[in-house]
Amino acid sequence: MKITLSLKIPPVLVALGVALLMWLVSLLTTPVLFLAGVRMLLTGLCLIFGGAVATAGVFDFKSVQTTVNPLFPQNTTCLVKTGVYQFTRNPMYLGLFFILLGWGCYLANGYSLLISTVFVLYMNHFQIAPEERCLSALFGDEYEAYKQSVRRWL
Repeated sequence: MKITLSLKIPPVLVALGVALLMWLVSLLTTPVLFLAGVRMLLTGLCLIFGGAVATAGVFDFKSVQTTVNPLFPQNTTCLVKTGVYQFTRNPMYLGLFFILLGWGCYLANGYSLLISTVFVLYMNHFQIAPEERCLSALFGDEYEAYKQSVRRWL
């Protein structure tokens, strides 16, 4: 069975959809009560980390002039293994996930935090797996060795 959603929805739109779902759930459920200062600190840390990791991933791609468009991995011109890509194979997606975690902390809702994992599940199945197949076809053993040495997320 062919997955028809693969590489069709830009990851930023997926993250926005998950963020909207998190917000709607927070409106319908009871918030988790914890100190506002702690909540805001966690929110800020997640947003800063997420933004920094995602931005570093974009800069690393741009520095070698390869595509950052996740809908067309076949346009990749080189395998990036330096910078933030030494620590995670998907820093842009990891950054979006941390931004969603920050949003969940801000909403102070356990269900919303749990829903943020929908992003990871969706991305693994509909975005990352097709990208990995394409990168394996483009870069062969070099990509397979990279996959063995660097984790998909963290």
